[in-house]
Amino acid sequence: MPQNGYQGRTSRSRSMRSLFSLFSNDLAIDLGTANTLVYASGKGIVVNEPSIIAVNKITNEVEAVGKEAKEMVGRTPGNIVAIRPMKDGVIADFRHTEKMLNYFIQKAHNRKMLVHPRIIIGVPSEITQVEKRAVEDSAYRAKASEVYLVEQAMVAAIGAGLPITEPGGNMVVDIGGGTTDIAVISLAGIVYSRSVRMAGNQMDEAVANFLKRKYNLLIGERTAEQIKMEIGSAFPLDKPLTMEIKGRNLIEGVPKTITIDDSEIREALGESIATIMNAIRVALERTPPELSADISDRGIVLTGGGALIKNLDRRIREETGLPVSIADDPLASVVLGTGRMLADFGLLRKIAID
Repeated sequence: MPQNGYQGRTSRSRSMRSLFSLFSNDLAIDLGTANTLVYASGKGIVVNEPSIIAVNKITNEVEAVGKEAKEMVGRTPGNIVAIRPMKDGVIADFRHTEKMLNYFIQKAHNRKMLVHPRIIIGVPSEITQVEKRAVEDSAYRAKASEVYLVEQAMVAAIGAGLPITEPGGNMVVDIGGGTTDIAVISLAGIVYSRSVRMAGNQMDEAVANFLKRKYNLLIGERTAEQIKMEIGSAFPLDKPLTMEIKGRNLIEGVPKTITIDDSEIREALGESIATIMNAIRVALERTPPELSADISDRGIVLTGGGALIKNLDRRIREETGLPVSIADDPLASVVLGTGRMLADFGLLRKIAID
């Protein structure tokens, strides 16, 4: 007899738990220029896809989002266009960002329609009021119940495991797709932050322009990104790398294959890397002396996809004389840090942007 009572209790607690899980579907989103990552409470990263949406120009219907849409870039028929609704870390195309967000939120919740999650979104530090409003509106239209915005550099530092609540200086450089965010953080507050619109996408463009100038070779953005990832570097490599590239010859108009080496791509990326180096130097100059001493002990932490450029850490080390480390999972640092906020609302209130 008591067994039935026990079963009744467990089924009741199970139904309570499932009811509770309906309400605990909060999400943390890294709405990036290149990729969007979504972290769900209790599940970890549930979405990691390119921030691209493919739309049919005739019917205005969404044909594909994320990975599927990226496959279409540069390969679509005339009536389908692949759009990147985010530019330089902010919303450039409001309507399509909303559709994209909606898709990712539904995907994170296994297509449940009646979900109204609380959402925390990481944004660049120098975002304007208008841009802030655009991000919030997009999230609310994608059925969010509450929206909090946090600075990417701050959450990247949390995601990289830096002790940001302690009274010591931490410096983080987050190199994303559209922006590079640099911040000096102490006592869970930002002492200095700067966002420069020079990051992964601009590097891809620089690679494509270099090949056009030097070899009259036209390549697509996906190829440019591949070259940067495979043989791009910021400081001479110990072992030279070469890569075969296929593109279209601008003069003859026919497909052509050439072989290039890492030193050429280093030259192509020179200006982009110099801009980031300059921003790091300015940040170090503007840091209060007490915190400078902490940074010279702890060093600089690199996060974001750009942190994976070969020997970038060596280049920064050579030019600043400071220790430089790369976060364990640089591509996910922002979303992991934002995800940490879901469980720590006290810290979220401290660092959320008004």
